[in-house]
Amino acid sequence: MRFLRRQGVCCRTCALASIRDMQADTMVMGWWGPLSVFITPFVLLANLSALSGIRRIPGPVTPGWRPTLNPGKPVFRRPAGILALVPLALLGLVVLAVPLLLLVGMLAGPDGGDGHPVLTAGSCARNHADWPEQNLRPVDCGSSQAQYRVGDPTDGPCASRDYIAYPEYSKDGVTSLCLHPLKR
Repeated sequence: MRFLRRQGVCCRTCALASIRDMQADTMVMGWWGPLSVFITPFVLLANLSALSGIRRIPGPVTPGWRPTLNPGKPVFRRPAGILALVPLALLGLVVLAVPLLLLVGMLAGPDGGDGHPVLTAGSCARNHADWPEQNLRPVDCGSSQAQYRVGDPTDGPCASRDYIAYPEYSKDGVTSLCLHPLKR
């Protein structure tokens, strides 16, 4: 990583040519170090600040003792500028993707957004699908809709006539709960 600075007395045209060349070089070669990946965007912004100062320089009125530099094409119309769009797009993707993924994770909730409610030991549930498929929903144990009482397998093994709920329905997402059929 290195920082370069060109100083001198220049007309607007020569300063513009110089900043465009340096900005194009930075956009292509500025990303290739472990810290440079994070520093280059700030350097590019600082160069834009310098560009605004260059635009305030008055244009050449009379020809000097040597001709002015050709400012060339704007940075994003040069091959170097087009090539630099790749790391800039990746950086923009990271900057936008991380907060977006955090937001989606917060909106999805603790069940991961897959629609599985959490069942707890002692509660009752109803299966809204035909076995072996499971679409379990918690219901009030006094309700006529209650089909199963949820049991915790850590209290002992499930009885032989019990059904086993998928782990997604447990609080930790890895424990399979026992579903004891209720007599109605």
